[in-house]
Amino acid sequence: MRDRSKWPRRAGPKKHITLACAISTVLLSAVACASSRPTLDLYLLDAPPLTLLGQDGRYGIVGDATFKAAAMAGYDLHLVSLPWARAQRTVAAGEDQLIIPLSRTPDREDRYTWVAPIMTMDRAFFSLDKRVDSFEEARRTYHRIAVGMGSAQEIKLREEGFSNEQIYPLKIGENPAQMLLLGRVDAWFNGVPESRHIWGEVSRRTLLMSPALMTADLYLACSRRCAEPMVSRLRAALEALRANGTLEQIVEDYSREPPSLDSPARPVSK
Repeated sequence: MRDRSKWPRRAGPKKHITLACAISTVLLSAVACASSRPTLDLYLLDAPPLTLLGQDGRYGIVGDATFKAAAMAGYDLHLVSLPWARAQRTVAAGEDQLIIPLSRTPDREDRYTWVAPIMTMDRAFFSLDKRVDSFEEARRTYHRIAVGMGSAQEIKLREEGFSNEQIYPLKIGENPAQMLLLGRVDAWFNGVPESRHIWGEVSRRTLLMSPALMTADLYLACSRRCAEPMVSRLRAALEALRANGTLEQIVEDYSREPPSLDSPARPVSK
């Protein structure tokens, strides 16, 4: 009879189970690590092409840049949409909450932590029949000017001496382009990319645009009480996206679509 004690032993069921458990433990640990990324609240408004509420996985120029930076920095984002003035108050009074797109104006300086600028945006007056070249001319010409409630544009008009009767603040979601078409306002003071985008969706009439009378960077901002490591990581990520050309590419991608931006069929006159 052959000596079986010298034969190589097969791994029994117990060893197979032990090996499976070990693999499962590794996989579960990996899943746990992947799901342990901290989630930050991101407040934004629907203001294409600057920001979008996640339409088809896209978030607009500033939104896409913010999501890419957050992923690089190791964070997930949870979108929160509130009326713009309320969103600003909520973030300013909160802790570790993000907001986009926010202009860095003197009255906001001490209310937020300014993570990093993402893009520069011009603002101008838009009208159907009276083009102006300055704030002074606009004060003399326009009786009612539509402007976003709580926006940097509203703040600018008040700083430039426009009266309460001239300033017609609109909540985000109300359509200033439609009000202009209906003759309820004489002009609209707003960011150039957003205005062109909206106008291309509602009318083929020629829209008269003033020169850019206000230029300011659009920031990713955080609550005043904002963890410094988080700010540093997000800032570094945005700087990396700028350095490798990603931010520029995002702007170019949105500039090519929709076709209503400076489309010959839907002109914007300067």
